[in-house]
Amino acid sequence: MSQTMSVSSLNTKIKSLLETTFMHILVEGEISAVTYHNSGHIYFSIKDDKSTIKCVMFRSNANRLKFRLQRGEHIIVNGSVGVYTPRGEYQLYAVSIEPFGQGSLELAYKQLKEKLEKKGYFDSTRKKERPKYIQKIALVTASKGAALQDMLKVIEKRYKLVEVTVIDTLVQGDKSAPQIAEALKYADSLGVDAIVVGRGGGSLEDLWAFNEEIVADAIFNLNTFVVSAVGHEVDVLISDFVADMRAPTPSAAIEMLLPDQNEMLFMLDELLQRYHYTITQILSKKRDNLNSLYAQLKQNSISNRISMVDREFKNLSDEFKRVIDYKISQFEAKLLQLPRELNSSINNTISQKEQNLLSIKEKLKLYNPKLKHKDGWAEVVLGDKRVKLSDININSQFTLMDIETKLEVRCLKKEKI
Repeated sequence: MSQTMSVSSLNTKIKSLLETTFMHILVEGEISAVTYHNSGHIYFSIKDDKSTIKCVMFRSNANRLKFRLQRGEHIIVNGSVGVYTPRGEYQLYAVSIEPFGQGSLELAYKQLKEKLEKKGYFDSTRKKERPKYIQKIALVTASKGAALQDMLKVIEKRYKLVEVTVIDTLVQGDKSAPQIAEALKYADSLGVDAIVVGRGGGSLEDLWAFNEEIVADAIFNLNTFVVSAVGHEVDVLISDFVADMRAPTPSAAIEMLLPDQNEMLFMLDELLQRYHYTITQILSKKRDNLNSLYAQLKQNSISNRISMVDREFKNLSDEFKRVIDYKISQFEAKLLQLPRELNSSINNTISQKEQNLLSIKEKLKLYNPKLKHKDGWAEVVLGDKRVKLSDININSQFTLMDIETKLEVRCLKKEKI
């Protein structure tokens, strides 16, 4: 009869057998489920058309994974089989993962490019306009790299007047991407006109820091115009898409940004000649205008104006004297006639006033109440009003008066004559 064993013992034996048998194996399959845990571990399953196996990739290995696992992706897992004895479950412990048929960096590049494009990082409308005149420039690169020396040589040859600030940073390796991002933020705070970030050529792994999302975020959030100048012309990186301008090489970035001092000297010489010609023309025209103004000034000089005014004043004075003499002669003639006219006027006035006085005397006599009296005539007064006799009725009491006598009488009889 076979010897019995406990469940734990069996699971332990299975664990020992599987883990010693299936070490450093490559398993191909399609991701059927994936979970990124807060701890940094990745839990997923892969399958083929007949079966499925659970997998786990612990944080230490997951941190080195360049692309993101997505359901439906065809991958190759490098790892070993392990058993979790408390539950008697076995799973594949992933050490590294590669996309099937392509490199992990190639897939990571594709995934990040699609992600950033959806976020609008590559939108041309948000890219900043290149400064017309650059007085200050920041170079974000390795201080000991050949790329920096190439850029400095071009600056020395092309435009010495620019103020250069070199910001040293790692441009290769796992720690380079965060350093590049921090260097870009620092450069943005310096108030320069443009920033060039980049390095010389190398393999895709060497240039990978410029394909990291942290670098893309830093470039996107810059307020300063930024040029991505990484590798050679054939190297197209995420930073090239996000930057305001891409340069095929670091040296080309300087040539694209800075003017050629020789061309500027030629241009200045040409401008100087144009300036000299223009000034000469302006001076000539001003000289002609000045001569014309001088002639006008001479014609309208103070002495000429004084002579003209003097002549006008003399003419006015003569005219005024003539008018005054004429007026005086008229006044003298009138003055001689004035006594005769005054006497005649006074006599006429006196005569007229005497006639008026006689007329008034006659009227006074005519309207004097006392002179109006005639014997046998008296005024008829009824009440307080003077009336005619025809207004008196029989038995009416009325008054008869003249200038000497007043009678109160009654009408006894009335006849019409």
